[in-house]
Amino acid sequence: MARRRSIEKLLRTVNAHAIPEVTKALFAGGEMIAVEAQISITAGAVSGKNHVPSAPGEPPNNDTGVLAGNIETNRIRLLQVEVSSNAPYSKDLEFGTSRVAARPFMAPAANAKRPAVKKLVDKAVKRAVRRAIKGGEGVGGL
Repeated sequence: MARRRSIEKLLRTVNAHAIPEVTKALFAGGEMIAVEAQISITAGAVSGKNHVPSAPGEPPNNDTGVLAGNIETNRIRLLQVEVSSNAPYSKDLEFGTSRVAARPFMAPAANAKRPAVKKLVDKAVKRAVRRAIKGGEGVGGL
């Protein structure tokens, strides 16, 4: 019975450390995805009268900067982060319309950064477990 209580206490401690650590890792991962999306839009793009629209299936080429400038990462709550593109035409570019073929930029960015985000989360969990085993105090807050 004492061993069970000891294990339960350890698990509560791991959880107390893991939640803020993983949330921070998810936010950092969200930022990586946002930057990847912005880079895919701005790389090689020309604004103004020499602007050339991207080909269907390719990320949109930057023109005014509104699309790239409206990609953001927000922590919704513990363990939940959202990367969004808030330009008025983001959805139309990402998924296409009946008149315009899709020019996805968010999904490819998320797919490209998925392995790196997983690594960040794995490292956060490992840090939390190490702290819990060492009996470390100072659970990080957000």
